[in-house]
Amino acid sequence: MASIKELLRTEENGTLSFGDYDLETKTKLSDYLFEGNTYKVKTFREITRLEKNGGVAYESVPGSAVHEYKETDRVITFKVEAPDDVQITIEVDPEKDYKVLIDDTNIGKIRSSLSGKISFSVELNPGEIAKVQINKPA
Repeated sequence: MASIKELLRTEENGTLSFGDYDLETKTKLSDYLFEGNTYKVKTFREITRLEKNGGVAYESVPGSAVHEYKETDRVITFKVEAPDDVQITIEVDPEKDYKVLIDDTNIGKIRSSLSGKISFSVELNPGEIAKVQINKPA
């Protein structure tokens, strides 16, 4: 897998892939329709940000490539790739506990902020891909 040269695309399995951490300058793609929602991506080596209907769905510092991003009523799943460790922020419901797994290892529960965000780090080596799963509260 590698950076998403189209910046944002729909995969055959009904998921989204986005982000290109190889870009030197910020590049944007707006008004991408997927499952009745409008997405916008901003990406380059310093940051990758996916917006859904005007709100932040995903953000990483530094930039990353995200493969097979899918959100359901119960879970958010994706694979993340970057040249180094990344700090990820996901927008969720405010003041709730979310169980986060990285490569099937439970890193614990993370309580979302009043503004509805959770943040966590993923340790990566160049070319490495980590699978992330965020379980929503029942």
